[in-house]
Amino acid sequence: MIQVITICFCLLLIPLAFLATYKTPSDQWKIWFPNRLLPNGEQDSLKHLLGRLVRGNDRNKLETTRFACDRAPHSVVCVANQQVRIETANLEVHMRSYNQTETLVQPYARQEDKELMRYITPVHILREKTTVTPKYCYYTHKVPVIVFSSGLIGNLFHEFSEIIIPLFITTRHFQSNVQFMVTDYQPWFVQKYNSVLTQLSRYQVIRTGSNTSDHCFPGAVIGLRFHDNLAVNPNSIPGGYTMLDFKQFLRDAYSLKVKNANEIQKPILLLISRKTSRTFVNENEMVQMMEDTGFQVIVTEIKDMFNLDKFARVVNSCKVMVGAHGAGLTNGVFLPQGAVLIQVVPYALTWASETYFGQPAPKMGLKYLEYKTVAEESSLIGSYGPNDPVITDPQSLYSKGYQVVRAIYVDGQNMTINLSRFRATLVEALVHLGHPYPPN
Repeated sequence: MIQVITICFCLLLIPLAFLATYKTPSDQWKIWFPNRLLPNGEQDSLKHLLGRLVRGNDRNKLETTRFACDRAPHSVVCVANQQVRIETANLEVHMRSYNQTETLVQPYARQEDKELMRYITPVHILREKTTVTPKYCYYTHKVPVIVFSSGLIGNLFHEFSEIIIPLFITTRHFQSNVQFMVTDYQPWFVQKYNSVLTQLSRYQVIRTGSNTSDHCFPGAVIGLRFHDNLAVNPNSIPGGYTMLDFKQFLRDAYSLKVKNANEIQKPILLLISRKTSRTFVNENEMVQMMEDTGFQVIVTEIKDMFNLDKFARVVNSCKVMVGAHGAGLTNGVFLPQGAVLIQVVPYALTWASETYFGQPAPKMGLKYLEYKTVAEESSLIGSYGPNDPVITDPQSLYSKGYQVVRAIYVDGQNMTINLSRFRATLVEALVHLGHPYPPN
């Protein structure tokens, strides 16, 4: 009788064991086991890909402890080349370790901006002793997770510099075999950059907060690598990608047809029109002069850029883009190679203009030209008078801090462009592009 009961009990265990390892069509398992999620060969390949995100002693630490953080002035990137369990409700990342430790990471590339970082939710990385009993996990994934914050911004320059390009730097070598988990979730961000996100990951974005289930992954990256503003450093990125590679990635993501400016027959110029600050007071006269110089002019406003999929195609159809220093110039990433980016530099904003757009433009394969306004072209001379330090000694204002500079030179001035002087810059662009001047 005892033998019959034993046999029956063993037979009952067989279907239970099958159910415990059963995989649904969506690759979601009900129970998390502390064994490997991937076969040995795939796990070793994943370790290699994850290891390329850290360098030097951090890479050695990753190989020995299976967890390491790469820390830089702008960003922190923590990598786990082992199975992790993430509690999305409270942003806790759990993994196995011989020592019990906790690491807090704010996964956003502006670590030096303490005011901004107050609004970036920290991720708690908990390394638990192997003696701790593992908890259940509702979803199990076969690819590593990339955890990052979508921030609280709505500025194209910062979105590209601090999220989109860092995403490319961090994840491109995974060849879309990664799962994005977004903290501080902004629905508009996912909608706006859907073309980019789906090109870098073949899986639907996981939103933290509203999704309270536990997720398990064979590896994890918390935070994104940052090189510089609108910059990709091929010496510090897995795969050695360059800014030109990033532009090719954008052409693929947005299905842009034009790679080189010489594929466009007419000298089409895109003028970015601003309505609140750093506006062109004599914009209508500028457009007329541009057309007289030989350009076919498209005037665009900030509201036209909300649909980035559509606007990227407009930019890609142009040979020249003109705009005052500001976020709109970020659209230069969509210009074809060999095109011309003309930045109108507001009075006393030379450093910012050169740093944020002048230096990155050539690495995008663009011809960079700038038109530096003088005091007589700035509305500041009317507001403060020609003898005020705002005009005669801008450096004295810079010494008072960025907020003072921003209020006066960034947000507080408009420009009336000297058409004769500006025409010379436009002619230089025409000559570079191989178009005759004066026009036929």
